Amino acid sequence: MDRNIYSEVTPDIIQLAELSRQAGVIDTELFTRYEVKRGLRDLNGKGVLAGLTNISDVRATKTVNGESVPDHGSLFYRGYNVKDLVAGFSGNDRFGFEEITYLLLFDKLPNTKELEEFKELLSFYRSLPTSFVRDIIMKAPSRDMMNTLARSVLTLYSYDEKADDTRLPNVLRQCLQLISLFPLLSIYGYQAYKYYHDGGSLHIHQPIWELSAAENILHLLRPDSKYTPLEAKILDIALIVHMEHGGGNNSSFTTHVVSSTMTDTYSVMAAAIGSLKGPRHGGANIKVVQMFEDMKHTLEDWTDEEEVAHYLKKLLHKEAFDRAGLIYGVGHAIYSKSDPRAVIFKSFVEKLSVEKGLEKEFALYSLVERLAPQVISGERHMYKGVSANVDFYSGFAYRMLGLPLELYTPIFAMARISGWSAHRMEELANNGKIIRPAYRTVCVEREYVDLEQR
Repeated sequence: MDRNIYSEVTPDIIQLAELSRQAGVIDTELFTRYEVKRGLRDLNGKGVLAGLTNISDVRATKTVNGESVPDHGSLFYRGYNVKDLVAGFSGNDRFGFEEITYLLLFDKLPNTKELEEFKELLSFYRSLPTSFVRDIIMKAPSRDMMNTLARSVLTLYSYDEKADDTRLPNVLRQCLQLISLFPLLSIYGYQAYKYYHDGGSLHIHQPIWELSAAENILHLLRPDSKYTPLEAKILDIALIVHMEHGGGNNSSFTTHVVSSTMTDTYSVMAAAIGSLKGPRHGGANIKVVQMFEDMKHTLEDWTDEEEVAHYLKKLLHKEAFDRAGLIYGVGHAIYSKSDPRAVIFKSFVEKLSVEKGLEKEFALYSLVERLAPQVISGERHMYKGVSANVDFYSGFAYRMLGLPLELYTPIFAMARISGWSAHRMEELANNGKIIRPAYRTVCVEREYVDLEQR
């Protein structure tokens, strides 16, 4: 029998893994004794101050009588409230991804001339090296598109004659290229996987110069390249609300940490992709969609508040869906009363549900959004409130857009690459020290024992 040594877990490995687990366990009391902020957060969930940033701000509290209390969340990009930015470009019926990327990178809103020139620059970079699709993406396609994206980004290093040049003009050039190329790398990777593993048709469309990032994503993905104006607008809004979220989120912090070593841009972005890939960071909206599919098949009446609340309680009691004890899409490490990204996105998602004839499903989402905080507060002790987060509606929107589950997290990356680029430039511009926090050892010294005496 042929054995796949690259994926087989033998009994010997299982036994060794248990030894490794035992070696890795640290008494939880020690974390308290030495005042270790696990996850770089204190007991109230507030992050440890590890740096300064001028790129974005996440606010979820207000000061009342000298005390900080939970408040409705706000998100600011370079000092501008994201709610106002979205209202500005959407009110003028234009796409915003390129405009807000310019803002994040250069700390100013572009005028008409600057915006057009920036769009042309991104379009110019929206082209892969000759034969890259055939030689790299089409070879050994991965079932995970984030893995495909990271591998492609690392491979681009080999095509860059100035790959290791960390001077700011060169790094900016690399960042702009990657911002432009992330949709191509992700979608072509998906098309290759679907063709080789699922037996589907292979569609490799070339990007169109004059289209926005959101329009090009739908053009590249769909066999007929067709989409409605509202579909493209919804995807553009999704990119905006996902593109940046402060320096403390895991993937942006990873960008700072790895950039501080003075390594190349491709290695930095691959590391950030690896961080975002984790289900605790970028993969949550998939779980939201799957949870609602289970909910729809379980509930007899989607409008019955008592029945919906009972299902949510079963989720918390590990009696429904994946039995993890979680209501996916509800709650956030920072936000309590509301996640501004979910608030902004919800009205656009509602419009799309009308276009798609899925008002009933949208009503179910809205009902769960209202009931879940009540159910959680009644079942769990909380130091702060909970609300629907950005993942709550994004998965539903992506499903209405017909996007495959495999691309949900890569779309997050297509947006967040703008924020990562701004954070990389910020780290290099400040020429800071290598980021190296302290870890205290709790091991005890031991005398060496000769092999024959062990």
